[in-house]
Amino acid sequence: MATIVSLRQVVDELDILTDESSVYLNRQTGELYTLPDEVAGMVEDDADPEDLAEWLGDEVPKVREILESEDWLALPTRFDIHEWAIMDDFARSIDDPELQDELLGAIRGRGAFRYFKDTIHRREIQQDWYDFKTAALAQIAADWLDGHGISYTRDAGASPAG
Repeated sequence: MATIVSLRQVVDELDILTDESSVYLNRQTGELYTLPDEVAGMVEDDADPEDLAEWLGDEVPKVREILESEDWLALPTRFDIHEWAIMDDFARSIDDPELQDELLGAIRGRGAFRYFKDTIHRREIQQDWYDFKTAALAQIAADWLDGHGISYTRDAGASPAG
């Protein structure tokens, strides 16, 4: 029987991604594992075992498995997700022309992410933004899982936009 992955768990991982780590999914078990890029680099470069043990403890074999096995797939990265494009789509989805213009203006230029966040809080639409972003991440996750032939369940709160 094929493993069925929780779309909600994948979306949660995509939502907390950093630029300094990658998340891997084991296509056989459905396990998710966050791997800091620095640790992956150390293991790939066959760093001194004492240095690895200091960083990873008993995790070295697991990290090697993740990096070497075809069962483990890297989820989309923050670069792949394009959060700015999601913010732009959200702004364009707003029916109120004044608010739409304000949001579109907030994401232009330097400090776009901070200005956008300030605007959604000031205008008290942060829940609308969180719901929109979650739906966008769910669609990205569903497309990625479909593209890799991985079955998933659509948990509550993780329905792809459509």
